[in-house]
Amino acid sequence: MKFRSDPSLIHGSIAPLVTPFTAEGAVDVDALRRLVRWQLAAGSHGISLGGSTGEPSSQSVAERAEAIRVVAGAIDDRVPFMPGTGSAKLAETLELTGVARDAGADAALIITPYYARPTQEALFVWYSTVAREYPDLPIVIYNVPSRTAVEIDPHTVGRLFRAHENIVGIKETTKDFEHFSRVIEAAGPELLVWSGIELLCLPVLTLGGVGFVSALANIAPSAVAQMYEAYQVGDFDRA
Repeated sequence: MKFRSDPSLIHGSIAPLVTPFTAEGAVDVDALRRLVRWQLAAGSHGISLGGSTGEPSSQSVAERAEAIRVVAGAIDDRVPFMPGTGSAKLAETLELTGVARDAGADAALIITPYYARPTQEALFVWYSTVAREYPDLPIVIYNVPSRTAVEIDPHTVGRLFRAHENIVGIKETTKDFEHFSRVIEAAGPELLVWSGIELLCLPVLTLGGVGFVSALANIAPSAVAQMYEAYQVGDFDRA
C-alpha cells in the first residue's frame, strides 16, 4: 500500500488483468500470479483487476475477494494496485472495497451501479457512502456507460471531488472525448483521469490525463507501457 498516500503515483499503463479459472471452475491463483509477473516484466506501470475485464459481474463476491488478495500478494507493493470493487449492490461494493483496503490496494475502482440507471443525485449518494466508509482509501470513479446504461455527469464528478478528499480520480470509458474535457473542467486539473478506451489512451494525455487502464495490455503490455513513456519524454511520433 505504499502508493496509497500519493495516488498521483498511479499513472501510466495500469493493466486490467483477466481472471483465469481452472477446469473445475475455481479461481486459478497460480495463473493469476504468473500474469502479474508477466505484466511487471513487460513494464506495466500498475495493475488493476475486476473492473470490467475479468467479468466480475459473473463472479461471486468470494471469488472476487480471493482474486484481489492473490494479486495484491503477487504485486507485493512493486507497482500500484487499483482493483475494481464495484457492484450493482452497495453492500457488495462496500464488502469488496474493504477486502481491497485490507489486502493493501492503493486505490479502489468503483463502477457506477449497472442496470438500475440511478439519478445523478443517487450516484452522488452512492459514491459518498463508499468514500465515507473508507476515508483512508483513495476512491476512483469508473464511468462506463456502454456497460452500465448510466453516465455520471461531469458536474457530479466535480461535486464528488470537492466533497470528499479521498475521491481522487475517474476512469473514463466513453468514446465521447468532449466528455473527458468537461469532466476535467468541472473538477479541475487536480482530478486524476485515466482512459479506458484504447483509441483515446494517447489523446487523454494531451488534456492532462495521467494514464490509461487498457484491456489491450493483456495482449501487448510492453507496447502500451512504451506509448506512455514515449509521450512523457516528448517522443510523440513513437507514441
